[in-house]
Amino acid sequence: MTYSAAGTRYDQLPIRRVGKTGLQLPVISLGLWRHFGDEAPFARSREVVLDAFDHGVFSFDLANNYGPSKGSAERTFGQIMRRDLNPYRDELVITTKAGYPAWPGPYGAFGSRKTLISSLDRSLKQMHLDYVDIFYSHRPDPNIDLQETAQALDQLVRQGKALYVGISNYDRDQTATMIQYFNDMHTPFTVNQYSYNMLNQQAQTTGLLDYLGQHGAGLVAYGPLAEGLLSQRYLDGIPDDFPIHRTNKYLFEQGTQPVVAQLNALNDIAQQRGQTLAQMALAWLLRSQTVTSVIIGTTSIDHLHANLDAAKQLDFSADEVAAITAILK
Repeated sequence: MTYSAAGTRYDQLPIRRVGKTGLQLPVISLGLWRHFGDEAPFARSREVVLDAFDHGVFSFDLANNYGPSKGSAERTFGQIMRRDLNPYRDELVITTKAGYPAWPGPYGAFGSRKTLISSLDRSLKQMHLDYVDIFYSHRPDPNIDLQETAQALDQLVRQGKALYVGISNYDRDQTATMIQYFNDMHTPFTVNQYSYNMLNQQAQTTGLLDYLGQHGAGLVAYGPLAEGLLSQRYLDGIPDDFPIHRTNKYLFEQGTQPVVAQLNALNDIAQQRGQTLAQMALAWLLRSQTVTSVIIGTTSIDHLHANLDAAKQLDFSADEVAAITAILK
């Protein structure tokens, strides 16, 4: 059956602009980090991607190492692109990254010119694309001058293989260094994709969020629900084998019980707002206009719609902000 996108797709979600750039994103993007690729039935992956687009999600986030076998998420998305979404390419924001291990040998990871250029060429082939909208350096390379990474990203834009560049997992000082290089080269840098959720607010406390806003850039939040921790599933306790992301491991330094207490207190406020805990957690990040989009991951249509409903209630009263801030201290 031929796919035809819903005519109401742009009536569903708010859209935010990054500074004064031409880049605009829906406040919620779909990430294909987990559960897409060769471990998932293609029909289910296709259903979720197309349903997301029908409901206002025109931003799809990938990386060269996503999927059980590295690159399989890009290959799955490439099939959906070729089969269904090609007529809508000019509406889509498709992003990918390079930096974590994706193939054997010294050039399979990090941020050298060779790694980044080779990786994007692979990604374009896998996704059946001529260009991506944002190409990210997935993490800073500690072994080289960051200028090499910046120059490689700039070159890829000038070659027409990416429209904008981004960085991911760069702290405030590393971001400042990259922004200086990008400004010198007039590179269209737009966003830092960073781990950010209600419980892990390092993006805010370190000054990264403010710095991005001051320099006309945005933050795209990954892991906004802390791998599902910020949901009603763990109000009675967090299992010892909970798959906490490396950026959030410090949350358990005093054990899991204090986190469970925080979750229950936050859930009480969410219920008073008429939201689920997950919906409130997404809305909380979007209080800042510098947070251009939050990336969710799901293989369930119901779960997708529940998360998208967060955008229906993004405002917080002063009392709610005070109460939530006190809980998170």
